Amino acid sequence: MTSHDVLIVLFTGVQSLDVTGPLEVLAGAADVATAADGCAPAYRIRTAALGGGPVRTSAGLRLLPDEDLRTAAPPDVLLVPGGHGTHPADPEVVARIAALAPGAGRVVSVCTGAFLLAEAGLLDGRRATTHWAYCGTLARRFPGITVDPEPVFVRDGRYATSAGVTAGIDLALALVEEDLGRDVALAVARGLVVFLRRPGSQAQFSTQLAAQLAQRHPLREVQRWITEHPDADLSVDALAERAALSPRQFARAFRAEVGVTPGRYVDRTRLEAARRLLEDTGSGVAEVARAAGYGTAEAMRRAFVRTLSVPPAEYRRRFHSARS
Repeated sequence: MTSHDVLIVLFTGVQSLDVTGPLEVLAGAADVATAADGCAPAYRIRTAALGGGPVRTSAGLRLLPDEDLRTAAPPDVLLVPGGHGTHPADPEVVARIAALAPGAGRVVSVCTGAFLLAEAGLLDGRRATTHWAYCGTLARRFPGITVDPEPVFVRDGRYATSAGVTAGIDLALALVEEDLGRDVALAVARGLVVFLRRPGSQAQFSTQLAAQLAQRHPLREVQRWITEHPDADLSVDALAERAALSPRQFARAFRAEVGVTPGRYVDRTRLEAARRLLEDTGSGVAEVARAAGYGTAEAMRRAFVRTLSVPPAEYRRRFHSARS
């Protein structure tokens, strides 16, 4: 069995779960694989920070690295976490990542760690993702990168970038499955009580995460109602009546407090409901369309093609193909 040398970059302001999530997956996989065949550990994990001294995470946790990032040897897997310390980035950390990457078989980022890879010039001409809240910033600052805000993680050659925080666990499980097989990855996922695994193509955020929560209780209740009843009458008039406001007052207040128009919010919610039904049930496309509030399969097809560039049946096929 091949043993993979993993180097995790540490810096002041790193997000602790970006580090410990993938680390627990890889360390767990090493334990499972070693117990199965008695060979050397599948993953040898090192951590490194500039100067080799302790660093404080964004939550105040103190981490003691194994070595100095300035003298660290290129690993098989270079893992770059995110956190507050990525903006602004330490130029020396970026320079060391740029120096280590060419010698690494795989270069992986978690959350806003993608910004450090981008600063190092490693993602130019590539497809990448990051935490949904920062995808727009990544795209604006680095126009040479094709930023995809949808997936949980993205693979582009030997480079892999993941969405926010816990998505690093999904990406690490994908690496384990690639290196050691599905059975080992499944054992690790079970031990950590997580899914094996959210496919990279699965959406990383929900409408409720992407939008704001209204300040006023009646509007928050309308948001809840929309989420729980996508097949109901969700016209502005009907929603305004639920909020005890005139349609004009409701539309103005909803946009001001939620950040999008009621119609746009309903569209997003229905699309999300349809995606979940396609992912998690065996219901037919017409049945899903009715349950998600589209009324007809053709209306849902148009919404999918307009937003996701793929019809519902093909979306389901790709999703389940990615999981198999």
